[in-house]
Amino acid sequence: MAFELHVDADRWRRGLRAVAEATPGIIPVIKGNGYGLGRDLLATEAQALGVPMIAVGTYAEVPDALNSFDGDVMVLTPWRPFSTDVVLDQRVIHTLGRVEDVSALAGLGGTIRVVIEGETSMARHGLDRHELAAAVAGLGELQVEGFAIHLPMAGGNLGEAESWAAALAASQVETTTLYVSHLTPAELASLRERRPLLDIRPRIGTSLWLGDLGALSVRATVIDRHQVARGERVGYRQRPVPRDGYLLIIAGGTSHGIGLEAPKASAGAVQRGKSLARGGLEAAGFALSPFTIDGKQRWFAEPPHMQASMIFLPASARPPEVGDTVDVAVRFTTATFDAVILD
Repeated sequence: MAFELHVDADRWRRGLRAVAEATPGIIPVIKGNGYGLGRDLLATEAQALGVPMIAVGTYAEVPDALNSFDGDVMVLTPWRPFSTDVVLDQRVIHTLGRVEDVSALAGLGGTIRVVIEGETSMARHGLDRHELAAAVAGLGELQVEGFAIHLPMAGGNLGEAESWAAALAASQVETTTLYVSHLTPAELASLRERRPLLDIRPRIGTSLWLGDLGALSVRATVIDRHQVARGERVGYRQRPVPRDGYLLIIAGGTSHGIGLEAPKASAGAVQRGKSLARGGLEAAGFALSPFTIDGKQRWFAEPPHMQASMIFLPASARPPEVGDTVDVAVRFTTATFDAVILD
């Protein structure tokens, strides 16, 4: 029973090198589930790319990063006084986004490396421009490694990035290093042209690790097959099948991320209707699964189980044999695999 990610290793690594070479100062982001590939593997690949620093999402991810990567490790989630898993290591760079946190961290004493974060239109973390002076006043012996901005993914971020670059230049923050998230290559080039005195360091995750999805394939093993007749009741919920066909039991369930998807905004009534019809696993009838069998995406017979899914296949389709594998479309940032295989 296997739900596996297969990686065309040579092709994938060529893509990594191409992105790294085209992006001066790149900081690979390695967080969460490691974009489906696993954080340890990504740290090893970052080491091979020769970058001096990686970024992780939380302090819980720091110990593994320090063990797998020889360089510096930036923590994207801002430091808070109540955090219990903070790692105060000389290779760790902490993010500060509140004035009160600057003085609190400085009060711990010792040489602690930090970046100051500005609050962008993301409205998630960071200091307002007018708080920069107060933050500088509270730095004490903290070692400032740079200034950071985390921009939205909607695009068109050059203007906001330029505005923050100007604010940094006018402030008393003693750094010429600007860490940025979510600028396009063209925007990065423009910002560098406009601000030649800044060392601009892009933090990149998805477009690095998942930049060539053609190098990645997800395969799930068929672990059982049953012929069923119209009206026959199956599964935990004993729903009747709509017509004659096959019931396939396939590796991959909720523990692998099957059936889990981040909610998306639906702009109109038609889109909302489609989202309800296709995405609502509790709705009456079946829901479209991510499994492709005999050339078509097939339907769940019922909501996925923890480690397997029940898929209905009409009699007109060619059924796979037990032990065969089928292709699966996944959201890599929510997927967990039984194995990641570098082919």
